[in-house]
This record gives sequence, structure tokens and C-alpha cells, in this order.
Amino acid sequence: MKIKNIFKYLFAAILILHLSACNDNTDAEQLFNETPTERLNAQKSELSEALLSSQFGWKAVYFTDNTVLGGYTHLFKFAQDGTVEMASDFDADTNVYESEYAIQLGSTVSLTFTTKNRIHLLSESDNYPIPALRAKGYLGDFQFLYYGQENGEIIFKANRNGTEIRFVKATADDWTNLSQNLVMEQNVIGSEERPLFRLLETTDGTTTHQFDFSFSEVTRFAESNSIESGYSVSYNLGVGYSPTGIVVSPAVEVGGQKLTTFVYNDADGSFTATGTGGVKATIKYSSKPLILTDDYKNFLDAKPQMVLGYIAANLYTAPTTSTLAKSLLDEVNATLPANQKISRVQIYFNSPYGNYIEYRFSGGKPSLYHNFTTSADDTNKTILFTHDSWDNGAAYIPAPAFLKNLDDQFFNAAGLYIKKESFKITYSNTVYTLTSAASNFRITTYQL
Repeated sequence: MKIKNIFKYLFAAILILHLSACNDNTDAEQLFNETPTERLNAQKSELSEALLSSQFGWKAVYFTDNTVLGGYTHLFKFAQDGTVEMASDFDADTNVYESEYAIQLGSTVSLTFTTKNRIHLLSESDNYPIPALRAKGYLGDFQFLYYGQENGEIIFKANRNGTEIRFVKATADDWTNLSQNLVMEQNVIGSEERPLFRLLETTDGTTTHQFDFSFSEVTRFAESNSIESGYSVSYNLGVGYSPTGIVVSPAVEVGGQKLTTFVYNDADGSFTATGTGGVKATIKYSSKPLILTDDYKNFLDAKPQMVLGYIAANLYTAPTTSTLAKSLLDEVNATLPANQKISRVQIYFNSPYGNYIEYRFSGGKPSLYHNFTTSADDTNKTILFTHDSWDNGAAYIPAPAFLKNLDDQFFNAAGLYIKKESFKITYSNTVYTLTSAASNFRITTYQL
């Protein structure tokens, strides 16, 4: 009996395996029943139906390369006749333009924008934001490879570099309010009414960390490094704009949560991304530098000679030259004849002739000199300039009225923060910034 039972069980097992194999073969036959061309055609139809299915079209925040650039919002409204209406916040032109698109078959299915429109601004090699991207443009593409759909979103990857792009259904408000993205851009850049210094502060509900925060408007890219000794975390973020705040890529990861959407608060100029369980990240202003250095001590009296020079041709456009500094330089230039401009502002410390600021001009106008003495505020780590006299290199003169507003920034009663920067600009010279402790004035200089 036991042997018979064993044979019964073996027979049953073999029968089950046989039936299972039949089912697997049937599934395999169904799976490979279509030819590659038929499968691609099916995907083509699927994509076409999806593109046409949204009443107000689609929205994509396109981060072409989130290691160097931010995100650019594009809106698309596809029509069955192969035309597409498109708008973007790439620049101040948020108008809607019509062009053509095609769903093409190759090794995979792709959406290609076949005639020029706003999306092509990101792929023009001769249109680049910084020298490092010369001949590369904004690293964008106009051919998107189709990778399917997920949670109502259409997923693509750029043919150029494999960057993922997600289309989400647009709303009527997305089209109406697109220009508000550029209003928000000004809030990200900041204004003369806000402090110069910013930080990114994160909390996981119990522990808080702070990072410095610097933003470049030309690349829409931000860098944040920990200000805490021994804590080496940093966040480099591509930034995209929305009417209510910003989106960032990659996400700011705090307490195991990924935060990407920051909401703007106009009352204090902050941007906050909120998770769960007390997790939060906030970009906010600080009234003084996050880290105060002792660099100012190298410029006090009885130290070796040091010369710091602002050279307009190279440093007017430096990201560390503040808007207020530029406006005051422009104000001076506006008072001068057309062929004359401030070419340099050179500050001499402990020279054989003492301490003085030389205002040097192009167009043959003689330099003017403001002589001063120095003192220090060691508590706030600032250097203070005290007026001595003015001269033109040959004789003492009254204070020039056209230089007053600019010159006053160097002589404010709260002093100047002096910082030796880690970056270079055009040349190998060490870069120093001088920042007013009383205003948003910051000027960028070379050590000469």
C-alpha cells in the first residue's frame, strides 16, 4: 500500500508540473506573439493617445542636468494634426508658440519636436549660461524617448543624456500663471531690501543643521555646505520656479524623507519644504555671515602692505558683487562723460603713503584718493575705515560729491566684513569680498 501511495503522489506531482509548463508556454506564446514592429506601433498609439488625452495639455519641469543647472518649466498642448502649442519660463517671454511634433519609431518610440520652439532654447550649443558650458548650451534635448506611464504621468528620457523628464497633466492656471514663475525668480535672487546672507536649515524633528546657501540666477543652481565643524553634508541643488515657490532637484533628504517642493513666505522671504513628523527644510535670510572669519586682521595698521582691487572689466559681473554695489557704481558712471567710467577701485593698506582708496577712471580722468585709518571691531569681526582726507595726487581736495554714495559704503560705522574666498575669477589672483555690516553692499576684489 505504501508503494502504491508513493506512485500516486509522484503521478500527481508530474501532472501538476506538466499543466504548469503548459500555462507558461501559453503565456510565453502570447508575450512573443507580436513582432517588434507591432509592439513599437502599439507603444506609438499608446503615447499618441496619452498626449492628446489631457484637456489643458502637459507640464514638465525639465532639469537638463541637475549637477550644474536648474529646472525650466515647459507647457505643451498637443493636437492630432501634429502641431503643439508651447510656452516656457526659460526667459521673460512666456508667450505661447505653435510648432510641430512627431512620434517617431526607432529602436524605441520617441516624442520629437521637429520644428523650432521654446524647448530648443535648451539645446542650442551657442547659447550657454557660463563658460564651462561653452558649445554645450543648456544641455537640453528635443527628442524624448518614451518609457511608459505611471500614476497619470508620462515618463520620458532625453535622448542626449538619459535625463528623466516627467509630463504631468497641466491645468488652465498653469498656462495663465506661467509668468508668475519669473516673479518668483526675483524672490529667489533676493532684493536690496533683504539681507545678503542666506542659509539652508534642516531639521529631522529633533536635530537641526545649518548650511550656507548661494544661488546663481544664470544657471538656476544653488550650493549649500555645512557650517558645522566635522559635519560634511552638502546640498547642490538645481532650482525650478513655480508661482508659489520653488522645486529642487535632487531632493533635499532629511530624516529619510525627500523634500522637493519649497513654499515661499513673503513676510520674511523664506522658502520651506515640509515633510512629516517634524521634518522640514527652510531657505532663509541671515543678517550677517554664517561664519565670521579673522581675515580682517590682515588689513589692520602695522601689518604688511596689502592691495585689494575691484576691476570693473572682470568683477562687475561677479556673483559676489551685490546688486547694491552695481547700482552705486552705475550711479557714479552716469554722472561722468560718456568716455569716462570707474575702471578700478583699489584699496591700499599700509602702503608707504598710508591707507587709501584710489578711484581710477577710464577716458583720461585723473584718479581720486580717499585717505583713511583703520580700527577693528573684534566682537563682530569687522574692520572700520575712518576718514582722514581727500586728494587728487597733487593736493588736498574737498570730498567729491559724485562719489559720496559709493564711498559712504566703505566708511559705514558698523564696518566691513572681509573674506578670503576659495574661488577664482578669470585670473589666479586670490579673491576677497568686502561686505558692509550695515547694508547690502558687497564688492569683489583681487589681491594685487
